[in-house]
Amino acid sequence: MKRLLTLFTALVIQVGQALSADKPNVIFFLADDLGIGNLSCYGSDNYKTPQIDKLAAEGTRFTQCFTAALCGPSRAMIMTGRYAFRNGSSNQDACMVMPNKELQLARVFKSAGYETSFIGKWGQLPGDPDEAGFDDYLRFNGSGVYWSRKPDKLEEYLVNGQEQELGVKEYMPDLMHERAVRFLKASQDKPFFLYYSLVHVHGDIQPTPDSSADSKDLFGDNILYMDKLVGKLVAELDALKLREKTLIIFMGDNGTGKGQNPLSTIGGRNLSGMKGSMLECGGLVPMIANWPGKTPAGKVSADLIDSSDFLTTFAELSGGNLPKNTIFDGHSMAPQLRGEAGQPREWVFNQLAAMWYVRDAKWKLNEKNELYDMSEAPFAEKLVAGNHPARAKLAAVLAKLNPAGGIPDSGDGTGRHANKDKKKKGEEPMKKPETPPTTPLTAEEQERAAKFDKLDDAKAGKLTRDYYTTHQSDAAAAAERFDKYDSDKDGFVSREEYILKGKMMKN
Repeated sequence: MKRLLTLFTALVIQVGQALSADKPNVIFFLADDLGIGNLSCYGSDNYKTPQIDKLAAEGTRFTQCFTAALCGPSRAMIMTGRYAFRNGSSNQDACMVMPNKELQLARVFKSAGYETSFIGKWGQLPGDPDEAGFDDYLRFNGSGVYWSRKPDKLEEYLVNGQEQELGVKEYMPDLMHERAVRFLKASQDKPFFLYYSLVHVHGDIQPTPDSSADSKDLFGDNILYMDKLVGKLVAELDALKLREKTLIIFMGDNGTGKGQNPLSTIGGRNLSGMKGSMLECGGLVPMIANWPGKTPAGKVSADLIDSSDFLTTFAELSGGNLPKNTIFDGHSMAPQLRGEAGQPREWVFNQLAAMWYVRDAKWKLNEKNELYDMSEAPFAEKLVAGNHPARAKLAAVLAKLNPAGGIPDSGDGTGRHANKDKKKKGEEPMKKPETPPTTPLTAEEQERAAKFDKLDDAKAGKLTRDYYTTHQSDAAAAAERFDKYDSDKDGFVSREEYILKGKMMKN
C-alpha cells in the first residue's frame, strides 16, 4: 500500500510538472509602426534585423496576421479580444474613453496567478496600466519618446504612479529595457507576463545611441537598435535560465508609417497600403512566435490571425479566466503555438472608423460591398465585378457580425480624430469639448477642475458615463452623480459641467 501511495504521489508530481511546463511565461513585444517591409525575415530590401530573424528561424513566422491600421484601435483589439464595433474603439480618440472593464489582457493572466508588467506606450488606452491589472509599469505619454531634446522641457513618464523626468542624456528605450530586466529578475520564480510596448519605430525618428554623427539612414538605425534590444532581452532570459519556459511573441501594431513606406519594399516591389489605410498592409503586420521545444522551428505559417485572437490564446495557455456573458471575437491559436494543427480561422475582420472588411485566404469584401481578389497580396488587390461566389460567402460573415449595428464611429471618418469640425450629411458631429469658464476660478472650483483633469486621462475635455462610473469606487452612486452633472443631457460630462454642476450639488 505504501509503495502504491509513493507511486501515486510521484505521478501527481510528474503531471503537475507537465502542466507547469505547458503554462509558459509570456513576453509580448509590440513594435510601433513596423510593417512587414521593415524586417529582413519577411524579405525587406532595405532593413536588417538579425536578432528578430533568429527568433523567426528558431520559431514560427506568421504571414497572415491582421490588426487595425492605427495604433489605438489596434491596441484596443489586443487588450480586449473584441472588435471595435463591440468595444467602441473605432478611432484614436474613442479608444481613450473606452470603458476600463474592456481591458482584460492582464486580468486574465492575474486570474491564473501570473506576475504582470507593462512597459512603454500606453497613452491611447483609458486610465493607467495598474487600473487594468498590471502589477508593475513604466508608461510614457504619446508616441515616439526617445530623448528629451529640450533641457527646459523634459519628457515625463510614470513608474507605478510616480512621475519621472527623462534626463537629457537618458534614452527612453534603454530605460524601458532596464525596467524589463528588473521585472524578469524579480519574477523569475513565478509565472510572468510582460507586455513590452516598444517606442521603435514611431516618428519623430531621432538618432539612436549607436547612430553615427553623419548617419544618412536614421530609420534604419532605429530598426537596428530595436532589433538589438530584442536580442538583449532574449539573452537575459538565457542568463536567467528562463528561455525554455518562455513564449515570446513579436508583432507590429499596424503598417509602416507614410514617411518610411516608399523604402519598405520586398523584392523590389511596393506594398499595397500603409499605416492608416484599409488596403492590405495597413493592417497586415509581422508576427513571430518562439517557444523553445513547443513552437515549430523554422516554420512559416499562412494561418489567418487577427489581433482579437491574443486574449483568447493567452487565456488558454495560462489557464486564466475570461468574463462570462461577454462576446469575445478571438480564436485561440494555442494549438499552433504548441506545434499542433488546431482549427485555423476561415476569415479575419478588420475595422477602422466606419470602414471595415472581412477577408479569407483569397478574397476581401468591404463595407461598400466591394470584392477584391487577394491572390497578388501583399503587392496588389484586384476589384472584382459581378456575383462571384466569394461575395455571398463573405457577405454572410458580415451579416452575422453586423458591425453597422454595433457602437457607431464618432470620428471624422479617418480613424484618427474626433469629428469636431465637420457635419457629415445625415450625421451629427461630435460636439466640441466645452472650454473652462473664462472668469477666474474660486479655490473650490480649482479643486474640482484638478479632479476633472486627473479623471480626463485622454484629455478629451469630457467624460462618458461608462468611463466615469468605472473609475469610481461606488459605480451606482457615480451613475446618479453623472446624470446630475450632465446638464445638457448629451451623454457626456464636460469640464465646465463637472466644475459648476458639482459645486451646485455640493451646495
